[in-house]
Order: sequence, then C-alpha cells, then structure tokens
Amino acid sequence: MAIFLGSIADDYTGASDLANTLTKNGLRTVQTVGIPDPSLALPDVDAVVVSLKIRSIPASDAVTAATSAERWLRQRGAGHVLYKICSTFDSTDAGNIGPVTEALSDAAGGGVVLVTPAFPETGRTVYLGHLFVGGQPLNESPLKDHPLNPMHDANLVRVLTRQSRNAVGLIDLACIAAGPGAVRARLNALRTADVTTVIADAIFERDLETLGEVALETPVSTGASGLGLGLARALVRSGRISSGGATTADAIRPVGGLSAIVAGSCSKATLRQLDIAERSMPVLRLDPERLLAGPDEISAAISWAGERISAGPVVIAASAAPETVSRLQSLYGREASGHAIETATSIITAELVERGVRRLVVAGGETSGAAVDRLAIPAFLIGPEIAPGVPVLRTVGNAQGDMLLALKSGNFGGEDFFTAALAMMR
Repeated sequence: MAIFLGSIADDYTGASDLANTLTKNGLRTVQTVGIPDPSLALPDVDAVVVSLKIRSIPASDAVTAATSAERWLRQRGAGHVLYKICSTFDSTDAGNIGPVTEALSDAAGGGVVLVTPAFPETGRTVYLGHLFVGGQPLNESPLKDHPLNPMHDANLVRVLTRQSRNAVGLIDLACIAAGPGAVRARLNALRTADVTTVIADAIFERDLETLGEVALETPVSTGASGLGLGLARALVRSGRISSGGATTADAIRPVGGLSAIVAGSCSKATLRQLDIAERSMPVLRLDPERLLAGPDEISAAISWAGERISAGPVVIAASAAPETVSRLQSLYGREASGHAIETATSIITAELVERGVRRLVVAGGETSGAAVDRLAIPAFLIGPEIAPGVPVLRTVGNAQGDMLLALKSGNFGGEDFFTAALAMMR
C-alpha cells in the first residue's frame, strides 16, 4: 500500500475528525489505532491517519511514539506528514505540540514547519497569532477550562515558544491573503532568521487552501483538521489522486446488533446532548466519586444496561459539571481522577460489546481512546459525516466482528447528536 499523505493524530477523536475532513475533500482515508500489525490488511487508500494518545503524556514519550509513526508512514510513501493537534491547541508549557513538531521536523531533515489550529467550519480562527473560538479569544471562551490542559493564553506564538527549543515566528493574514508566493517568501525569510516553527493566521477556507498548497511542498506540518482540508485540496488539485479503492459506502454496510452510548466528556455541549437524549432513551448518570471509590458503580452500571439494552439504545454517562470535576481533581489529583474515570468507562464499554453492542457512540477524547484501546480495534474505514468533525467509523480487523462507531470530541455536534448518530448506524 502506497499513500500520498500521512498524519499522526494526538488523540482518537481528533484522528477521526481529520479522517472525516480528508474523506470529504477527496481522499480515500483509513484511520489506524497506533502503528498497525504487519498482518493487518489495510484497504487501498490515499491517506492514513495514525491515531495515538499522546496529547497529555510526558513529552519524551510523545516524541518517541510520534517519530515511530512517522517512520512507518514514510516507509509507505507519505511525502508529507501532518501532526494533527486539537483546534484549541490545548497543551502545557512542557508540550507536547512544540517538542513533537520539532522532533518530526528533525526526522525529516529540518526546515520551517507551518503550524495552525484554525478550522473555520467549527469556529476556530487565528488572527495575528491569536486563537479565537466562535469570535472569542481562547482564554475568554468556555473551552479555556479543559480538564487536563486548561488554556489561559490565546497568543499561540507565546504558547508555542514556551514549549519549543527554537524560535517561533508568525505569518499574518495579510501575507496569506497575498497568496502562496508571498507565504513561500516569508517562510524563506524566517528560515534565514533561524526560525523553525511558524504560527499561521487563517480566517477563511481560502486561507487554509493557501497554507495547504505551501505546506505540501514541505515534509511536515502541524495543525487541526482545517490544515488537513488545505492539504487534501492541494493534493486533489495536483492530479495525483486516482479513483477507486475504499469509499464511504463501504463503511456503512449494516452490522446489526445492539446499540449504546458511553459519555465521559464534561463539555457543555456533551452535557446538553445528554439532556436531549434523556427524552427518548434511558440514561444512567454515574457518580464520578463512586467510580473513584471502587468497582461497585461499574457493576451497577453493567447490570442496569443489561436489563434495558435489548429494548433499544441505552446511555451511560460519567460526564459531570465543571465544578464537580474541579472538586474531584482537588481531592484525588488531576491525573488519577481522569485515569480512573477513563478506565471505568472503558470497562463498561467492553462489557456492552460483550453483550452484543455493535453500534457504539463514545463522547470525549480520552474516553474514546480508552474504549478503543480496551476493545483492541486496529483500524477504521471512514464513513459519512454525522456532524462536522465526526464521521461514522467501521472497524477493520476487529476481533468482535464488524462494528460501527462514532468517536465524538466533547465539544462537537448539535443538541441531537446522539440520536442522529444512531440513526446513521444500521
């Protein structure tokens, strides 16, 4: 299998978000969970997105995992590798965006790396190096309070500088509006000044198309799915993409079985989606503190689901309001409380699959990653879009047989996302 574009995603929901964007913009795409086993037969595609869980782990571990994935992608023909990050740029001063970006650039022979989390379709824009969410600076938006990586600085040049060994520059909107030639000239000037990573403004899709055209001429870029849009459109315009191979229709063939929803995200959007779902299906809201106390809450949830799931979809949610999350983190520690809840929801998910669930929606990036890991799913075909950034996924090489999934980042989707997702899974 030879591919044109490779990507390394720092979490699983971000990976499916990117894979969805690439598919919508003309690339046949498969999402793998980690580096695939050599025995796994992947379909004929143009792009591969390697899903990793490296957003919130120690920077040195993230670098090791990302560079291993980069080598695997290059061996399969990828001329360009996109390091896919969250569109809220959530990270700490230790990384991992800066260290991984610099390591991938070093592995590819150096040069200047374009970096932008802009994705106008989902309200993320960058102007004069500052990240805006729906018109609000990131540090004034509801998304500033990420449970693992709170973001209280919208100035991305400043944020990335704190994470990076080398100098960070800026390509502003005026330069980008002047076209690819102006961007290339600015990159050359920054390279001469020993700048190795560059935050790029982007307000409109045409800005992403300009950035994608220039980035495709370099070995590495870093960004959210918006930059993936620009790269995909540049590849299609180049005439290198052929027809045939895996399609979205292949991904939504019926699988039968039962259906369920598991939520761990504490975002405002997911909490509202749970309220709406409760009007049409049974919802069990777990007590996060009891989850941390021992296995009884898990056993009770599995029993509750077993009594109801044959009659229709059920929802099990460990989601909680931000003040509850803050209290638990102060009592048990940020890392310990997050890990305990991810473990609990993944155990519940695996038990639901054991009982016949084959259509599964998981809400929350860390929750999705833990669930997919416990189920040992090696790869996904990308199906049609349920909501911006969230496609239907069909398992490839799964021991439990074919399944349809949706892995939803906490803030994605409209109020009726859960019912809309299940309606697309037959």
